[in-house]
Amino acid sequence: MINSTLFSFLCEKCSYPSSSIKSALVLFDEGATIPFIARYRKERTNGLDETQLRDILTCNTYFEGLFDRLESIKKSIDEQGKLSDVLKVELENCRDKQTLEDLYLPFKKRRKTKADTAIENGLEPLATLLLLQNSRESKGIILSKFYSPTGKVKSETEAIDGAKSIVAQVVSTNTTYRQWIRSFMIRDGFLTTSVTPKFKSIKTKFDMYYSFSEVFKKAASHRLLAIRRGEKEKVLAWKIQIDEDSILSYLESRLIRDTSFSLVSELKSAIRDGYMKSIMPSLQTECFNTACEEAEEQSINVFSKNLSNLLMASPAGSKVVLGIDPGFRTGCKCAVVDAQGDYKETATIFPVPPLSKMAEAGLIILKFVKKYNIELIAIGNGTGSKETFKFVKALIKTNNLDVIPVVVNEAGASVYSASERAIEEYPSLDVTVRGAISIAHRLQDPLSELVKIDPKAIGVGQYQHDVNQVQLRESLTYTTELAVNTIGVDVNTASSALLSYVSGIGAVVARNIVNYRKTNGPFKDRKNLLKVAKLGPKAYEQCVGFLRIKGGKNALDNSSIHPERYVLISKIAKDLGVRVESLIGNNALINAIDLNDYVSESVGSLTLKDIVKELRKPGVDPRAEFSYAMFDDSVDNISDLVEGMELEGVVTNVANFGAFVDIGVHQDGLVHISKLSNTFVTNPHDVVSVGAKVRVKVLAVDKDLKRIQLARVF
Repeated sequence: MINSTLFSFLCEKCSYPSSSIKSALVLFDEGATIPFIARYRKERTNGLDETQLRDILTCNTYFEGLFDRLESIKKSIDEQGKLSDVLKVELENCRDKQTLEDLYLPFKKRRKTKADTAIENGLEPLATLLLLQNSRESKGIILSKFYSPTGKVKSETEAIDGAKSIVAQVVSTNTTYRQWIRSFMIRDGFLTTSVTPKFKSIKTKFDMYYSFSEVFKKAASHRLLAIRRGEKEKVLAWKIQIDEDSILSYLESRLIRDTSFSLVSELKSAIRDGYMKSIMPSLQTECFNTACEEAEEQSINVFSKNLSNLLMASPAGSKVVLGIDPGFRTGCKCAVVDAQGDYKETATIFPVPPLSKMAEAGLIILKFVKKYNIELIAIGNGTGSKETFKFVKALIKTNNLDVIPVVVNEAGASVYSASERAIEEYPSLDVTVRGAISIAHRLQDPLSELVKIDPKAIGVGQYQHDVNQVQLRESLTYTTELAVNTIGVDVNTASSALLSYVSGIGAVVARNIVNYRKTNGPFKDRKNLLKVAKLGPKAYEQCVGFLRIKGGKNALDNSSIHPERYVLISKIAKDLGVRVESLIGNNALINAIDLNDYVSESVGSLTLKDIVKELRKPGVDPRAEFSYAMFDDSVDNISDLVEGMELEGVVTNVANFGAFVDIGVHQDGLVHISKLSNTFVTNPHDVVSVGAKVRVKVLAVDKDLKRIQLARVF
C-alpha cells in the first residue's frame, strides 16, 4: 500500500502526473522492470520513459529511507519524553535527510560533554539566564548564587565556564542557526588547499593543489574528488574559509537581547565557542562531504554515460575475425573466430622487436586468411599495438588482401581472460589466447563481449575507486541492462553473461537458458522459454519481448513485439486479408492500418504506434553503422609527436573536464573541455562520446610526465 505522505512528497519532487507516478509504483511493486514498463506498459504510465521511471524509483527509495529514519528518530525522542506535537509536525514535514538530522541533533545520544557535566552540577539555570538576559543584577551577584567552596561548583570561573559550555551546546545544536550558517558557507565560502609538511618539497600528482583556492560552490567534481584523495593520501589539507565576523554577528543578533546585561561578554564568548569549536568544524566536514557525494554522483553519471556509449558502439557484425593481442618479448597471440563468434584456431607470432620474425609471422597470417576467409583483423591497443598494426597493414598491402585491420580498445580484456567466466568458456586455452579471442569478439559485437567484464575494469570512469561502490555498481548494472534491452538479444546465440542482463532474467535463469539450448537445441518458439527451469510466467512476461528468435516458427519472434500482442496483430492481418508474414515489412499494407480501429482498454495509441514501427523494420539494430579510425603510420610513440601535428584518433574516455583520445602512441592525450568545440561547452558529453572518431591537433607534449595536450579539429 502506498504511503500517502510519501506519495505526496514523491509527486512534489518528480513533477510528473500523479497518476503516472502511482501506476509506476504499482508496476514496480508487481516486480516489473524499468525496460519492460517503458516498452510495454506505456498506457499505464502515460508514456514515461526509462529516465523518468528511474527518477521515480530513485526518489521513492530516498523517501522510503527518509521515512524509516523518521520513525527511528521519533521513537528515540519519544523515549526521552521530549517529542512535543510541534516537534512531531516539524519532523514529519521534512523533505530531506539533512533537515531531519538537524532537528534530531539536540536529542541525539552522544558521549558525555562538558555541558552535560555542567547541567549535572546545577548550572543550567545560569545558562538559561545568559540566554534570556532577564536579570539586572551585577555579574558578581548573579554568579555568587551558582558556586560554593564546598559545592560541586567551587569558583566563579567554574560557574562561568560551565554555563558557557551549556550555551555553546545550545547554539551549536540549534537547527535554524546551523541551516543559516550552512547556506552561508556553501554560498560564500572558499575551498582552500595546502600541502602537508611531509610533501612540501616533493612533486606529486596533486601539486596543482599545494596552494589552491576557489569559490566552494563552483568547485568542479573532479577537483573535489582529487582533493579528497590527496587528503586521504596525507598529501593535502583543506578547509572552507568564510567570513567568521559575519557569522558571529548573525548569531549575536539572534541571541543578544540586552547589550547592557552584566554577563554579555560571557554570552558572546559562549556564542563564539559554540561556533568555533562545534558548528564550524562539523559543518565544514559536512559541507565538504556533501559536495563530494554530489561529485561522486556526477562521476558515476559520467562513468555510466561512457559505458553506455561503449556498449552501444557500432558492431562489425557477423564477420570472420582474426584477433591479435600484441606483445614484444612474449609475442603476439592470434585467435581466429568465425562469423558466429566461435573460436577456431590459435598461433603465436613475433613480427616486432626483439625477435622481428616478420616473414614467419606473415606466413601464419596469410594461412589464416586463406583458410578461414578472414575479413577483419582486430589488434588490441596495448603494448606493441602500433608496431603490430604497421606490420599487418604492410602485409595486407603487399599481398593485396581484402582484409581490414582495426585497432580495438582492449581495456579489461586481461581481466576477462583470467576470470572464471573465461575459464568456463575456454577451459583448455591459455589466458593470453582468451585475451585474443576477446579482442576479436569486441570488434564483432562490443556489447556481447563487454558484458562479460566488470565495468570498472573497462577504464572509462572518473575517480571510479573513490566513489560509493554500491551506487556505482547499481548504476553500471542499470546502464548495461538498458543497453542490452534496447538492442535485444538473440536467445539462441547469446552467452549467459548477456542473457543475465535481460529484463526479468538473472544469472541463474540465464545459465538455465544456455543449458536448455545445449540439451534441446535452438529455441524454435518463444513459448519454449517457459520450459526453462525457474523461468516462470512472470519472468517470461518481463523478458520475452527482448529475446529474439531468428528463423523460428513465428516471424514475430524476431521482433520486439510482445507475444501478448500476437492475437491483435493476427486480427490486423486478417482484417487486411493477408497472413501475418505478409504484413511484416510491407509498408503499403502497414500504411493501410487505421490504428483507431484497434484502440481498446488495454491497448492504446502509444502501444499501437510501437507495433507499427516494429512491423516496418522488425528487430532493427539501433546501433550506428560500423566505422573505425586510422592512426598515422609515421607516429609510433610520444617522442614522434610535434606541436601543430594533426592526427586521427578515438575517444577512450570522457570526463567533466574534457576527453581523452587514443592517437596511437600508447598514451592518451587530453582535449580540455575548452578545446572540444568552436562554441562554449558546458558538458563534454554534449559534443563527444566514447568510441567516437575525432581529428585532433597536438598543442603540447610533456615527455617526462607523459602528458599530451590536444585540441579538436573541425
